[in-house]
Amino acid sequence: MMATFESRARDGGARTGVVTTSHGTFETPCFMPVGTRGAVKHLSSVDLADLGAQVVLANTYHLMLRPGVDVVAALGGLHRFTGWNGHLLTDSGGYQIFSLEPRVDDEGAVFRSTYDGSSHRLTPESAADVQAAIGADIQMVLDVCPALPAEPDALRAAVDRTLDWAERGRRRFLDHDDAPGRQAQFGIVQGGTDIELRRRAAERTVEIGFDGYAIGGLSVGEQRDLMLPAVAATTELLPAEQPRYFMGLGDPVGIVEAVARGVDMFDCVLPTRLARHGTLLTSQGRLNLRRAEFGRDDGPLDPGFAASPANGWSRGYLRHLLQVGEPTAARICTLHNVAWLFDLMERTRRAIAAGTFDALRAEINATWA
Repeated sequence: MMATFESRARDGGARTGVVTTSHGTFETPCFMPVGTRGAVKHLSSVDLADLGAQVVLANTYHLMLRPGVDVVAALGGLHRFTGWNGHLLTDSGGYQIFSLEPRVDDEGAVFRSTYDGSSHRLTPESAADVQAAIGADIQMVLDVCPALPAEPDALRAAVDRTLDWAERGRRRFLDHDDAPGRQAQFGIVQGGTDIELRRRAAERTVEIGFDGYAIGGLSVGEQRDLMLPAVAATTELLPAEQPRYFMGLGDPVGIVEAVARGVDMFDCVLPTRLARHGTLLTSQGRLNLRRAEFGRDDGPLDPGFAASPANGWSRGYLRHLLQVGEPTAARICTLHNVAWLFDLMERTRRAIAAGTFDALRAEINATWA
């Protein structure tokens, strides 16, 4: 089933609405926690439901290797396997082409397993097959994401290969008897910070025709003043009636600025990765609990966020847990960070509906810039 977007309110370029898939609906703008191996680190599916998660990510590459596609399918598909009843989106493995630097040719990518060193080829067709078999609600087409800065020839090659793979991945997805009826497939627009290349990639990806569209190849090392024009050049060419997804963006300023340019969906490991190291997202900006000044601090983690699930413990106590390596610390901090980003998304939706998005945007920029 095609993923559709129904706009509920607009404020400038920002929009709020509802995405509908065969699994149901979710509200946007939304943040999607990353559960690479089928779980968000330190959190269970019950935690995610309690926090108000709408969509959770899983990773095709990792699940393909461990426990394997056949195991996930035999255990009822990804929803039943993970115990998560909300929406699931699976990355195609394209990010691993960026992070693991496999051997890439026109056919696909050959990886050495991060688990046992065995060799595995991932193609646009097999990425679609794997994601159909494990049963996510939204699957991503395989793409090539170059690191930035990149030479113009490297950017053009990544765009050309991504477009070729998009055509092949879309054909394979539509060839499945049942996948198009129960899943949506998103295309990915590459092009780095090259505006004209972005536009060409966006136009061609839309011509291929997907159920939603993602902005890839940004938030990979470039400055924000280069990133944002590339976002705007992409979103202005994407269909208004379909969802728009910025892959791998999780910092508060980046999120609100991308929302201002018409983006609906975000994911990132930022909240969980920071939490494991004792860094918190708060109403006053980043807070590093490992700092000595918090050793005798009896105050709550974030007085400005009364709904934080971590406010029942003092800063001093949480710092102690971090200092002694107690895993409970990472869990509590993760609960807070994920809840904080969900609250930012809820505040963003309310502000767009009320016509006060620019005030929220200014607040986030002042706190986090």
